[in-house]
Amino acid sequence: MKKYSIGIDLGGTKILTALVSRESGEVLFSVKKKTKKAKGSKAIFHKMIDSIEELLDEKIVPKDEISSIGVGASGQIDRENGIIKGACNLDCYELNIKEKLEKEFKIPVFLGNDVEVATIGEMKYGAAKGCDDFVCIFVGTGIGSAIVKDGKIIKGATGTAGEMGHMIVDLNGRQCACGAHGCLEAYASRSAIEHRIEGALKKGRQSSISEYLKDGKSISSSMIEKSIQREDELVTLCVSEAADYLSAGIAGVINIVNPKLIILGGGLINAVDFFYQKTIKKSRSKCLPVPSKSIEFRKASLGDFSGVIGAANLEEYLQ
Repeated sequence: MKKYSIGIDLGGTKILTALVSRESGEVLFSVKKKTKKAKGSKAIFHKMIDSIEELLDEKIVPKDEISSIGVGASGQIDRENGIIKGACNLDCYELNIKEKLEKEFKIPVFLGNDVEVATIGEMKYGAAKGCDDFVCIFVGTGIGSAIVKDGKIIKGATGTAGEMGHMIVDLNGRQCACGAHGCLEAYASRSAIEHRIEGALKKGRQSSISEYLKDGKSISSSMIEKSIQREDELVTLCVSEAADYLSAGIAGVINIVNPKLIILGGGLINAVDFFYQKTIKKSRSKCLPVPSKSIEFRKASLGDFSGVIGAANLEEYLQ
């Protein structure tokens, strides 16, 4: 098998593309672009092409030594045919990633769910190495998860298992990007926190986070962390509320799946330790006593690269 692959993490906020060593999991070169989903799926696809071309132009390894292109995308995925069936956070529907990229680059293309590929990365090289019974949960623009039993990711009857973000936590609650009401994602994702803070600011609430929102900048995880460090009342309240909801969802997963380990990752988890620690503490208090005593929590250890590293190894896991 060839030693290198290209991995792409196609998320609601960014498109991260990387050349990865299949032997070590090392990222040799990476390209990051903003997704800007409002411009549509065609624009997103062209950004993917531009990113791959930029990477190939570096000529770090010859093109004929690249085994595959792996893509991890949020939403519901047809792995066999390489099609994004529906991704509300990308505003992409029935997008044939495999066909289009293979035509463009003449390299085999493999497609998986974004958290699925991040889980592969963590299982092979990261925080889950050596563990064959765990759940991986990533919190970012949305919330996704993957369930691993006996070293294999459970895909479910339609290949859509692990959509923890669309667990209903409020029957008459907020509308989610998927169109449903009361989804966990609408309460505990970074996007949900951002919307809560923005709504409060529009109503006249004071917050130190306003100092970072110049020149039309959007609220980021790092801004949230800085505001919490300054003991900002509004931001701390919104993050605490999100941790309450996320911990309820995780407690449900622990009670139903009973894994050995929960891995938490994503931009919000990595940047905001208050959110991570509060989520762990409340998850233990809300699940049943027996699994509460044995469950272990770890942060994803590959950081921003977990998705691209896992995507680069999709060929091995999907064949």
